[in-house]
This record gives sequence, structure tokens and C-alpha cells, in this order.
Amino acid sequence: MATDLKPLRIGIIGYGFMGRAHSNAYRKVNQFFELGHRPVLQACSARSEDKIKAFADNWGYESYETDWRKLIERDDIDVIDIATPNNTHCEIATAAAEAGKMVLCEKPLAMNVDEGEKMLSAIEKAGVANMVWFNYRRVPAIALAKQLVDEGRIGKSFHYRATYNQDWTISADVPQGGAALWRLDVAAAGSGVTGDLLAHSIDSAEWLNGPIKRVTAKAETFVKERKHAETGEVQPVGIDDACMFLAEFANGSLGTFESTRYARGRKNFNTLELNGESGSIYFNLEDPQYLDFFEYADPATGKKTEDHLTGWRKIHVTNFEHPYMDKWWVPGCTIGYEHTFINALADFIKGLDSGTPVQPDFASALRTQKVCDAVLESAKSEQWVEIA
Repeated sequence: MATDLKPLRIGIIGYGFMGRAHSNAYRKVNQFFELGHRPVLQACSARSEDKIKAFADNWGYESYETDWRKLIERDDIDVIDIATPNNTHCEIATAAAEAGKMVLCEKPLAMNVDEGEKMLSAIEKAGVANMVWFNYRRVPAIALAKQLVDEGRIGKSFHYRATYNQDWTISADVPQGGAALWRLDVAAAGSGVTGDLLAHSIDSAEWLNGPIKRVTAKAETFVKERKHAETGEVQPVGIDDACMFLAEFANGSLGTFESTRYARGRKNFNTLELNGESGSIYFNLEDPQYLDFFEYADPATGKKTEDHLTGWRKIHVTNFEHPYMDKWWVPGCTIGYEHTFINALADFIKGLDSGTPVQPDFASALRTQKVCDAVLESAKSEQWVEIA
């Protein structure tokens, strides 16, 4: 690794699932990508001193704070990385931007559009580099799908369908709230599967197929009350356990989106399919090294594929020619979930090196937030809702 790289001093807030995923990316990115900056694990922050100290020791952070405000005030921090529950994103991101820090934020961007707009305004006023960790854009197979779309191999789009199903909240004995289960607490999460899972599906859909124009939705909460993990009191459940919606895209295509945490046997079943005039693509995150592709006609010549050769093609996305894979192993060797964060971080740092902002940024994530809010509004009103 080069020794003359510019230091990028990281201050991360949060020590949970995403804190670990991001920290791993900071430690590994320069081992695999040639970059002009080198992340330095400067400091981490959380309220529990015992837990954040253990996190700092495990991942190699030089110091820790128990108040995120002190982290932002420090002169030895360049980047604030927000890996905390959704209800903290707005306050932290706004304060970090006002302090002149670069800001990386977990998805969804905020609790709602109003908060997202405040965050974007602060970011734009400060002029600081920013990114939202929609890491599935960095799955090589999904990045290859984007490449096929941009090459015109799908042609005019007709249908987009997305599914994101899990099963971990089926039991009524699962509590809500606390450090581990804040995603079930509406006060911390803002929404259920819409903000947690469908936000990923929406981001991927608009990246591949363009903006969503309007939606109509149905949401359901199957378990109406759960014990709160911190207070022990049984309280109403305010998040959506399941959500389905129809979408009209600006390009005239139609979309169907489904998400639930009540699909027994599904652990992280995240799929997408796009059908167009010239071809189709299909992806399943539970089999992430493959992209299924159907080619009806050559986009360059318009010549139809010979009938005896038509059929779905299963592409093993591990060749050096595939997105990101020239940075990893030899063809045939797969990469995993953690690598998507490393790929995303590499793109962010490349943006710093080149001066070209990386996507998705706060503005792009606000688009996703608008769709999420429209979906929840439609589920309540049982009407179509336009996306501003």
C-alpha cells in the first residue's frame, strides 16, 4: 500500500450491524483499490462507554466518545459516518455538515421527507462531500444489470418487479425497541419494511429504470402489540410488517413492489426483474454471484436472436470484465455482502480523488425518501399518490 496517500480521518457513530460493515470497509479498501486517500480509524462514538470501548478496541479506532457532538467538534475528524437508528440521522447529519465534515449516512436517509430536505439543505449549504450507503448498487451483478440497461440491451421498458422478503419478526414474542430491535419501534425507525427494505428496492429501481411517477399501496401490521425491550411495557406496534405497492414510472413502464418480514423461510430474499422490448434481467440477492439475462435482439443491429438460441442466460459475474471484479479474486471466485460496502467506499474515495461526486448522494436518497413517504401516504389513504 502506498505511504503517500492523503489521510481520511473517520469518525463513526454507532457500533451495531452497520458500524461493523462500514468499519470493515475502512480497514480493507486500500488493500484492494488504488486510491488517493487512506481511511484512518480516528474515533467512534456511542452512548454506552463499555460497548463503544470494546468496539474501538476490536476494530482499531484510536479513540472513542460517548457523545457524538464531541466527535463532530473534533478537528482531527474529516468524515462523520452515521450508522445509527433513523431518528438520529437528521440531527447528526445537519450538525456534521455545519461543522464542515464530509457525511456518510446509512439508509434510509431520514424519518421522512421533511427531515431529508433539512439534511440536503445543510449538505448543499456546506458544500461537503456526501454519500448514502445504498450498498446494493455495488453488488457486481446489479452493477452489470445497470451496464446492460445503459448499453440498450433491454430496450424500451415495460415492467419492473421487486421483492424483498424476510421472516425474522413472525413471532409475537419478539419485542420492539432497544439497541437490537429498534427497527420494530416506530419512534426510532419511522416505518417498517418500507424504510428498511423497500428503500433498497426503490433505490435500485430508480437507478435501473428511472424515476417513479406515482404509487398506490397497501400496508399491514400483523402483530398489533409487542413488549418494548427497554421498558417491558406492551405497546402498540406502529411500523408496517408488510407492504405492497404498484408504481408507474416516468418512462411509461409499470412496477410491482412487495416486502414483508412474514415470509417464512425467506432470510434476505431481495429480487428484481426488468422486462423490456429487447431483453430482460433478473437478480436474486440470495444467489448474488449470478445475473440472469434474456436477449431478444442485438441492440446494435436490431437483429433478433436466432430461435434455437433464445433462452435465459445465467451469467456468473466473477470475470475481470465485470464491475468491480478486477479488484478481487480470479474468475470463478465469488465475493460477498461485506464487499459491497468496500466497493461503495472505494467509489466515494474515487469521487474525492477526481472531484466528481459519487452516487447515491443525499439528493438521490431524498428521491427515494419521497417515494417511501408516498407509499406510506397511499397505504393510509388507499389512493394513488403522485411523487413530487
